[in-house]
Amino acid sequence: MRASVLTVSGLPGSGTSTACQMLRQSLGWDYVNAGQIFRDMASEAGMTLVEMGAYAEQNPQVDLQLDERMILVARDRPPVVLEGRMTGWMAVRGKLSAHKVWLQASAEIRAERIGLRDGDVAALEQMLARQASESQRYREHHGIDIGDLSVYDSVINTETNEPPAVVAMILKALGVAT
Repeated sequence: MRASVLTVSGLPGSGTSTACQMLRQSLGWDYVNAGQIFRDMASEAGMTLVEMGAYAEQNPQVDLQLDERMILVARDRPPVVLEGRMTGWMAVRGKLSAHKVWLQASAEIRAERIGLRDGDVAALEQMLARQASESQRYREHHGIDIGDLSVYDSVINTETNEPPAVVAMILKALGVAT
């Protein structure tokens, strides 16, 4: 029996949004993006992502509420694609039957992608600050090392694989004919 929950995780600029957009079209599954929820929370609070990250470092309930929301969605609305840095770990901790994917690329490639996407010349600095903040929060609030990829069923390099190939690998792992 194939999984009805798919988690797609990766560091900023690794290609998770592109892959999830294509997967949504291919699978027709519901979709929830933890990053978008976090961005909405920052906007509602009148903060930038970096400011919201700093706030979340001091207020663990921000991440814990986001994690719980993602787990509830996965339980209540399968089949679903969950996109977010921690969704693979949350699937494990929430005892969800999920196929967990981690997408990776070098910091330089990821910064270039973010810069192109956001039109920001300081993309590398902002990306590294965001990444450091998230890493600290995951370690302190969850006891998770974001660099530990042992929970993932698939680890895919998006630097050497174009988006259609990445999606084809994920669909194959899910047992979906392409």
